Amino acid sequence: MSKRDLTPLEARVLAVLVEKESTVPDSYPLSANALTAGCNQKTARDPVMDVSEAEVLATVEELKSLSLVNTVSGSRVLRYEHNFARGLGVPGAAMALLTQLMLRGPQTAAELRQNTERLHRFADVSSVEGFLDELAAREQPFAIKLAKAPGAREARWAHLLCGPVSSAEQAASVAAPRDEEVALQRVELAALKAEVASLRSLVDRMAAELGITP
Repeated sequence: MSKRDLTPLEARVLAVLVEKESTVPDSYPLSANALTAGCNQKTARDPVMDVSEAEVLATVEELKSLSLVNTVSGSRVLRYEHNFARGLGVPGAAMALLTQLMLRGPQTAAELRQNTERLHRFADVSSVEGFLDELAAREQPFAIKLAKAPGAREARWAHLLCGPVSSAEQAASVAAPRDEEVALQRVELAALKAEVASLRSLVDRMAAELGITP
């Protein structure tokens, strides 16, 4: 483990290096420009960031001091590679899970299995949960299982590389599925109301044809 908790930007830089190693291997190790673009990417990121190249380079220097990032020389442009697995002492499968948690925020085991597909292929959700349980059971835990949202089928997981998950983050994780559930209930209620109105109209027409007064 690094000597201290990571900052959100340090976690983003590290996770982007791991992600791009698998998704764009021809461009890896990354230049400062490519690394900055990856940090500011609008898709598959939560939260979305807007950081400068200078901020990214300063962050890279901090990660180098923690032995989590290395500079690669030999080309016209300096490039950077991660040292995630060795620096944190985790296997590749666990590294993939932590990477996605750092990039996208809290997720269920099923979501993690889908989102890590290009980094590591898990046989099933149970294997994902097994690695998450190991990360949570470490002497210094790297992951935590959040409280299950009311009505949700699965609990979400979060990483702890930036320190404990705040109560606000936990509340947001719980509230999101609940909001989705309420929205779904509203749609179902509207559909039921429309169906009742349609049936009522049909009954009225049949009654009129038969000369029956409702």
